[in-house]
Amino acid sequence: MSIAALRDENERLKALLAQTQAALSEHQGALAASEEARRRLEIILGELRRDKFGSKSEKLRPDQYHLPLEDVEIAQGILDAAQERAEKIIQGGLRSDPDRGSHGNRGCLPAHLPRVERLIEPASTLCPCGCGVMTKIGEDVSQRLDVIPAQWRVLVTRRPKYICRRCSGPVVQAHAPEHVVPGGLPTCRSFDLI
Repeated sequence: MSIAALRDENERLKALLAQTQAALSEHQGALAASEEARRRLEIILGELRRDKFGSKSEKLRPDQYHLPLEDVEIAQGILDAAQERAEKIIQGGLRSDPDRGSHGNRGCLPAHLPRVERLIEPASTLCPCGCGVMTKIGEDVSQRLDVIPAQWRVLVTRRPKYICRRCSGPVVQAHAPEHVVPGGLPTCRSFDLI
């Protein structure tokens, strides 16, 4: 082989080596890109697995960060209200009334309003068995807000209860009058103003 042929062979091999190196670097770049994509997909898959199978109690949305503080504020408000109520009871400004039940402020109409009382008796207070007159054992009292134009007043309705002391007869009481709003406080005149 001649020197010129060796030079041509050397140039051809150098060109082939350059092509191979270019192809190798191109393949290495593609391999690095695919490795990066694989790593990102593994991260995404890990997050999805944690979301689906991980502990759900540790998840908090940003709007939930303040919930414990709201609970503390609510509890503080309840404590402040209880303390104010206790102070009023101690000072005698508010009486603790166990008969009020679960209705809270229902029926506590202002004391300065005039009261118009009416007494509704049963048709008869004689015992049905003929023993004689029945004895009063109690009464139901209801208060409703009534308004006369430019005048407010409270209508107090009393319905005494009677029972015979000689026999075990039934308790007798007059029926309650109909209300404009069943179980409500206003009377029919209250609605005339509306």
